[in-house]
Amino acid sequence: MEQWSTVTILIADDQENVRAALRLLLEQTTCIGVAGEAVDATGLLLLAAYTPADLLLLDWELPGLPADQLLRLVQYEQPALQVVAMSSRPEAEPEALQAGAAAFLSKGSPPETVLDILASLSN
Repeated sequence: MEQWSTVTILIADDQENVRAALRLLLEQTTCIGVAGEAVDATGLLLLAAYTPADLLLLDWELPGLPADQLLRLVQYEQPALQVVAMSSRPEAEPEALQAGAAAFLSKGSPPETVLDILASLSN
């Protein structure tokens, strides 16, 4: 795994077990802080408006708004925020990357893959 710089992360997923697993993984990693969590588009937009962060782990099927529109609104609030789109549907990857996500993560990826993607974006 690459060397980390200090990173603040937002997690947006409507599934509690996904958020909990990501939070547990990230909190065990030095120099990563989870700044907040959202369960839907409205919560994410409020979080993005008031919580500065470096990275966003975004469930591509997050309830409330189409993901591409939500991504644009979040990036309007925080232009430097890098977004990692997450989905259990591999076919969502091209759409997510075209919409402006910096990376795509399958929800079935092993923890090492998650950390490698986040480390590559945090440098």
